[in-house]
Amino acid sequence: MARVSEMAADVLLSKRVQEMVINGEEPSGPYICRVGEEDDRDAHTFKAKSTIPTIDLSCLLHNHQEESYVTELHKLRSALSSWGCFQAIGHGISTSFLDKLLQVSREFFEQPMEEKMEYAKGVRDFEGYGGDPVPQDGQPLDWSDRLFLNGYPEDRRNYNLWPKYPHSFREVLEEYTEKMKMVTEMVSKAMAKSLNLEENCFLKQFGERSQLDARFNYYPPCERPDLVLGLKPHSDGSGYTIIMQDEIGLQVLKDHKWFTVPKNPHALLILMADQMEIMSNGIFKSPVHRVLSSSKRDRISIAVFYTPEVGKEIGPEEGLLNEENQRVYKKVKDYADIHWENYQSGRGMRPLLHIAHV
Repeated sequence: MARVSEMAADVLLSKRVQEMVINGEEPSGPYICRVGEEDDRDAHTFKAKSTIPTIDLSCLLHNHQEESYVTELHKLRSALSSWGCFQAIGHGISTSFLDKLLQVSREFFEQPMEEKMEYAKGVRDFEGYGGDPVPQDGQPLDWSDRLFLNGYPEDRRNYNLWPKYPHSFREVLEEYTEKMKMVTEMVSKAMAKSLNLEENCFLKQFGERSQLDARFNYYPPCERPDLVLGLKPHSDGSGYTIIMQDEIGLQVLKDHKWFTVPKNPHALLILMADQMEIMSNGIFKSPVHRVLSSSKRDRISIAVFYTPEVGKEIGPEEGLLNEENQRVYKKVKDYADIHWENYQSGRGMRPLLHIAHV
């Protein structure tokens, strides 16, 4: 049965979800994943969307004696210990540039299918245009298309997969990658200081060749949002992830309830991933999240994954360990690869719990 499901997924992924929508095809087979699930899209999820914390990163660049600095640092630790994410403002990237990034992303996905297929990936490949690699054992497929590109270090870039149209796409992505390097340095130092650690300790764990990869997501409208998900529930295997979105749809799980991340054109969502939970010895949480489908509109998002360099061993910061606070996670290498294998096989939404837990 698993082989049959896998073959069916291969056939479906020979088409893109966007193409299925244009052809008037309804979701079927491996896309169906919400049968029997309570449809809570109009319940507490939307009502509670404003509760996700907002942190002004610019305040963390000020004199350490200023009240605003102390306040934001405390808010940062609280947000990452409870929610595992926050809406970042004061990050130094103009709204006009973020709008430009969303625009070139939309222009790429709005091209004719034959143009986008120049950058197509195989059903089992990761980088390029298409859907995620086919999952194992009949795991559900996501109602979305994506373009995944390696961004940094520069020698990892495969420019053959970087779209030539829109003409400004490559230039915009290169600039955004440089800005993400600055944001990750700022956030990593702030997180360390919020735990009373040396400010560069997390940056050292990520390593000199830490990676930045971009995933451009397109979520077409779906006539049956009660049956499918744009992105199924999971935690990320990176260090942490930086997300921008043009419409609501992303949800974070907290206290067994789904909360919708609000739309904020000035903010970037900073979302902890499993490796940051390991480095913080469990103080910062890597939240399970998902993306809902909508029958009324499409949606664009861009996620940048910040991941330790290949072969770099990471583990709980020694400054967090003592007799009262014992080690929660063991040291690991190349956790992202192990996480992906577990995610694809359907072994839980939180592979972290059985991969790195002491």
